[in-house]
Amino acid sequence: MTTAPSSAVDPFATETLLDPFPTYRQLRDQGPAVWLKACGMFALPRYAEVRGALEDWQLFSSAGGVSMNDEMNQKLKGGLLCSDPPNHNVLRKVIERPLTPRALSVLRERVTTEAENLVERLVAKGTFDVATELSPYLPVSIVSELVGLPEEGRERMLEWAPANFDCFGPINERTKAAFPIVGEMIHYAFNQCVPGKLKPGGWAQMIWDAADRGEIDPAICPFLMNDYMGPSLDTTIFATTSAIWLFAQNPDQWAIVRDNPSLLPQAVNEAIRIESPIQAFSRYVTRDHEIDGVTLPAGSRAILLFGSANRDERKWEDPEGFRVMRRETNEHLGFGFGEHQCVGNNLARMEIRALLVALTKRVKGFELHEMERGVNNVLRGIKKCVVSVH
Repeated sequence: MTTAPSSAVDPFATETLLDPFPTYRQLRDQGPAVWLKACGMFALPRYAEVRGALEDWQLFSSAGGVSMNDEMNQKLKGGLLCSDPPNHNVLRKVIERPLTPRALSVLRERVTTEAENLVERLVAKGTFDVATELSPYLPVSIVSELVGLPEEGRERMLEWAPANFDCFGPINERTKAAFPIVGEMIHYAFNQCVPGKLKPGGWAQMIWDAADRGEIDPAICPFLMNDYMGPSLDTTIFATTSAIWLFAQNPDQWAIVRDNPSLLPQAVNEAIRIESPIQAFSRYVTRDHEIDGVTLPAGSRAILLFGSANRDERKWEDPEGFRVMRRETNEHLGFGFGEHQCVGNNLARMEIRALLVALTKRVKGFELHEMERGVNNVLRGIKKCVVSVH
């Protein structure tokens, strides 16, 4: 057994979050498992180990919490995100019911029409902010309606979602500031997201319907609301904005997809690989486990650095390059992998692709005027991205 390489860097410091990739490379170069002094946890920065951890839920447990602090893990205990099989399988079946490819097929025409109309309006303007005018439209208008949450308080969802992800990080000032906002969301879930206040036939009501059928314990229903309120917004919004930003910087790649729109699914995967909206979650180590001679003790916590794994030069050729024709784009970990692969990834792909298809018909290229990154413990995204189109 060897001592784990250790690092004094704080991956969750503001300056690191704004540009984490040099730090990720440094951690990858140190080893497959690195002790982070600032967090008191191990980091897994390489692709092989992150994917391996996602595949082995018995060893790297989500039921022990996926946040990097105990307070948030307690708040989410028993929900879909913080569960392992067989309980996870039962909960996922309920949440996933309206999100399967077959269930979503009835939405395709509406999503396409909304995307075409939106893009036509924005292209007519010539200049617009992708982050506020393009990317949020489908998640906020269509998805929020389909979830069927009560109108009262729902306007806070765009504040709740990033705060929710901030609280997945270690305890820092950003996390502390987000806890009261997440408290609002939890209060809303328990007091507003209840039968009689939810839209009949909506996705949220379907959770309660499953409880009425005896599929799940009614006590768990408010916790499952988080799976529709949090992840369905910012991740898709940030992925869409990042894709446009990448195409603005790489006009040759935009020319490729304009000439061959069938490559758009690959392009979406490549954008999510290189600018992973979720950069990290953690796992609880259930038993002593050795990685390259380093023992992760039972009861320790490992941070799975998706954003680093997706740029690991051991896995990807030219990992920093945005290449829409990359063959292995579907092997990225931006949507997770294994038991906890993002339950809404099919919906996210549909929304992003619909917008890009509409843009390929009308836009020869993008010119970037302004760009400002958001700062979040777990999310990576752009909060301002002003472009003109021609």
